[in-house]
Amino acid sequence: MRALVEEAPAAVRDLQARGVVFDLDQEGRLALGLEGGHSARRIVHSGGSQTGREITSKLAAMVAEDDRIEVRERTSATALWSDGARCHGVITDAGALGSRATVLATGGAAALWRRTTNPRGAIGAGPVFGAAAGADLADLEFCQFHPTALALPGTPFDGQLITEAIRGEGAQLLGADGERFTDELAPRDEVSAAILAKLREEGTNAVRLDLRAIDPARFPNVFASLAEAGLDPKAEPVPVSPAAHYTMGGIATDLDGRSSLPGLYAVGECSCTGLHGANRLASNSLSECFVFGGRAARASLGEPEGARPAEPEWRFDPPTDETRDAVWRRAGPLRNPTDLAALIPDPYPLAKAIAQAALERRESRGPHLRTDCPETDPSLDAVHVVLAPDGSVRRETWE
Repeated sequence: MRALVEEAPAAVRDLQARGVVFDLDQEGRLALGLEGGHSARRIVHSGGSQTGREITSKLAAMVAEDDRIEVRERTSATALWSDGARCHGVITDAGALGSRATVLATGGAAALWRRTTNPRGAIGAGPVFGAAAGADLADLEFCQFHPTALALPGTPFDGQLITEAIRGEGAQLLGADGERFTDELAPRDEVSAAILAKLREEGTNAVRLDLRAIDPARFPNVFASLAEAGLDPKAEPVPVSPAAHYTMGGIATDLDGRSSLPGLYAVGECSCTGLHGANRLASNSLSECFVFGGRAARASLGEPEGARPAEPEWRFDPPTDETRDAVWRRAGPLRNPTDLAALIPDPYPLAKAIAQAALERRESRGPHLRTDCPETDPSLDAVHVVLAPDGSVRRETWE
């Protein structure tokens, strides 16, 4: 955490120097937002809730203009080029690419749960690649469920994210009686748990998020997307309930992005530095990408050349819809050992690994809520559940 806090401001300044535009206040300073679990305004935004789009579009344009970078569009990775002792590059559907260092930045796994705020491709491919190649995984039991995902079952809009920033500006959560029932700016696991309790109490599948006091100009894309879904948030509250949003677990790395497999690095949501603990605070993930992405890039320059082995036989196979349904039912917001054990035989390696990790952590912590172990076990403070490539599970305490 110290590395992130000390290095993030310089990362923001670097993005500004590269043309990324952040929201400013009337004095021309960065307009800092308040989000769930935060004790002070400290989050920079662009266009209200369009920060990711602003950053990625600007960086993508820079990459396209750099003659030193070759972009392979419409090319998919199918495996890492590894002999189990070292990673030598990546295997793609257009051939093998050898490299002294390979950096995975494949995103998270929240779309492995059927109800999700994520795009369909966020299926945890990076951790699956890493484990098959010989890298350790960690903290897979911790998937954060975003409290305010649109609840419109059977429509393309179900699971659409309504940013936490809008609750930081005054949006309220209401029960069927129209009364506020929780602190909207508590950590996400607490807000999600409060919503789940309200749903059980009322026998409904959604609570209501009241946006009537919010200026649409502050969050134009949120109001536009709700209008596209056929809702009028200025007239009445909109239905929401939790959905899988962010995975804290992934390929275990050090603070320079190094995995346990020499030559392989991981950054962003496919990695696990331990930064987020059991429950990521809102917006820390973007800072993590730039701080630890920069660290990994610099560290990877020192990797040695080596003789490359034969290509491995293993190839990636994506999860089925049946797997996504099973992960939501058996490893969703509320878990029990019977359901988790039933997920172990699933053919998708990450589904099995998630169940193994969740069974190993016999307590409730952050978004990992075990109905048979509802309390937090102090003996598991700072303990990480690590899965080795051979499928064995161990506990580690990281410095």
